[in-house]
Amino acid sequence: MKNVLFLFLTAFILTAGLTVSGCGPSKEKRLMEVTAYCGCGSCCGWHRGTSKCLRLDVWNKTISSGPQKGQPYSGLTASGTKPRQPRPGLVSVDSLLQPWMIPVRIVFFPWLLLPRDGTIAADTRYYPFGTRMYVPGYGYGVVEDRGSAIQGHGIIDVYHRSHGNALQWGRQRIEVTIYRD
Repeated sequence: MKNVLFLFLTAFILTAGLTVSGCGPSKEKRLMEVTAYCGCGSCCGWHRGTSKCLRLDVWNKTISSGPQKGQPYSGLTASGTKPRQPRPGLVSVDSLLQPWMIPVRIVFFPWLLLPRDGTIAADTRYYPFGTRMYVPGYGYGVVEDRGSAIQGHGIIDVYHRSHGNALQWGRQRIEVTIYRD
């Protein structure tokens, strides 16, 4: 009986996201400059076509500057993943603000039930790949990319699905929560 109770309490603690003091990731809050980017050519430095085909092969994307100029552009992050915008999931503040959307999400969009972290570009000397951060107004994100303009520990770049959303975000100074293992 004691073993069953112990297993039940252990499972409850693990599923509830509770941590015993001294265990789990540590949190650090830091005032950072947060900019935005998307997958377009002006944000990521690529253009359509190759120079040997006079840029007529518009289905090919090539890198337009830097040491890899002229190489094919894959659209993947520096860690090799596809960039993505965060999704809050079913159990979120968004569900509390719009409860009438819960049945629609469950029936028509069941993959939206699970939360998903967004992509953040940071200086990997200070924040290695896999570092999780919470950016107010954006959501949770994981460092999966690095950019040429992202230098130092006081600046990060968050991924947006469209160039208009990235421009609307602009450049903000926000207190970001950094979770370290």
